[in-house]
Amino acid sequence: MRISITGKNIEISEYLRELVEKKMSKLNKYFPEDTIAEVAMSVERNRHIVEVTIPYTNGIIRGEEVTGDMYASIDNVIDKLVRQVRKHRTRLEKSLRADAFAPAPGVEEDFPDDEQKRVVKVKRFSMKPMTLDEAMLQLELLGHSFYVFTNGDTNDINVLYLRKDGNYGLIEPE
Repeated sequence: MRISITGKNIEISEYLRELVEKKMSKLNKYFPEDTIAEVAMSVERNRHIVEVTIPYTNGIIRGEEVTGDMYASIDNVIDKLVRQVRKHRTRLEKSLRADAFAPAPGVEEDFPDDEQKRVVKVKRFSMKPMTLDEAMLQLELLGHSFYVFTNGDTNDINVLYLRKDGNYGLIEPE
């Protein structure tokens, strides 16, 4: 697995880089060698944030952890990713075996600051049709509260969201 490490408000030392590569090696057995894992580390006040994104053709595996210590954040996010992959291994098995992991076509853009409320990030990504089960898997893997996808059965854009009671809700156009 190839690892891309970036830092915001932190200089990535050689020791920190080696530590991340060593910890990420726990995931090597699940992914092909050409998999690209993106690790973003940032420091905001006393918060040490580590985000790991592993894009592949059928979706994204993502984990984020915020603690008061960068080393604890790294340990926690790696453990979270390992649990996600193990939990969903049977669902992901076809993708894992088929060398399906590839760089994501998504693009992120930042805009300059204004005093009014504004759009601060734009994400673009391709939306291939998928089943409701695949969308639920992606929602869980990303750790977000909603997921927008193209429904393979109807070819419409749907929104899957996590309800407060732990179940899912689906928004479909009429």
